[in-house]
Amino acid sequence: MRKLVLFLTIMFMTMSYSQETKQIPQINVNGEGKVKVAPDQVCISATVETKGNNAKDVKKQNDEKMDAVLKFIKKMNLPAADFKTKQVALNPQYDYEKKKTSYNARQTVEIVLKDLSKYDELMEGLVQQGINRIDRVSFESSKLTSLQSEARKLAMKDAKAKAEDYVSVLGQKVGKAYVISDNSQIYHPQPMYAAMKSMEADSAGASNETLAIGEIEITANVSVSFILD
Repeated sequence: MRKLVLFLTIMFMTMSYSQETKQIPQINVNGEGKVKVAPDQVCISATVETKGNNAKDVKKQNDEKMDAVLKFIKKMNLPAADFKTKQVALNPQYDYEKKKTSYNARQTVEIVLKDLSKYDELMEGLVQQGINRIDRVSFESSKLTSLQSEARKLAMKDAKAKAEDYVSVLGQKVGKAYVISDNSQIYHPQPMYAAMKSMEADSAGASNETLAIGEIEITANVSVSFILD
């Protein structure tokens, strides 16, 4: 009997607590924070790809081109830590119609260029030395972590301001945050560029530019539930 009474008491307390929790007055809002900044570095993923019928010859050609590419990068005085081989592959490809096997060799180098004034010179040189595929060009900021933090703070301020707008006409006040959800996604815009464009000097002696760097927009989105006082 005592066990039954104890069980019913616990059930009653649990139900009461659940009801009290559900009755907490709250407001749910979304907040957004945006920070714009000019990029100060660019990450380039570039590939040398060669094809042929003899695996040894294909690999040799690929190695020679990549060797020239790496020597060029070093001549650009890039720190060793700012470029690395990302992928190496040699794959057979069988042609069922011709009943022949050909080979495809690929080597990819990833470069972080921190002096954007050298972008055109670097891209032109990469192509001249044997790069025949640009896989990715991503303009970034070296201060991304602090900028993300700033965007999150702005998002929280935006959420609180919205909540205060809604409840101000009700004579209530926004209290403590009850639940916070981070819905942020970082987006890195891909610039328009012309990697194959010649850098011949014009009549004034200036080299042609191949892209507009623009700005990176870092956005943070939050969902917040505030308790109403």
